[in-house]
Amino acid sequence: MDLKKIVRKAMKVELGDKGLDKSFQKEFPKETKCGYCGGDARIAFVAHEQNNKGAFICEMYHNDPKGEGYWFHDACAVAVYLCKKCLKPTALANQG
Repeated sequence: MDLKKIVRKAMKVELGDKGLDKSFQKEFPKETKCGYCGGDARIAFVAHEQNNKGAFICEMYHNDPKGEGYWFHDACAVAVYLCKKCLKPTALANQG
């Protein structure tokens, strides 16, 4: 399945802290540690599949831990953060 089509159909994007509650687990934090330099990274946006009636990211690949690797098995939410120090992105993700 084509990622661009899935993202256009399935993902909704919330800018800044307005999307922190769009998690399928506990609420995303406003800041997290940068995965590159260890600095403080603040929320940029959250892409989520809540209330989705179309295609899902989990349909793109098979979840195969012993073969091709892990993949989402359910609807997902992804919070993207940008580092204050190096501006590189860091993401946290979870699923329903």
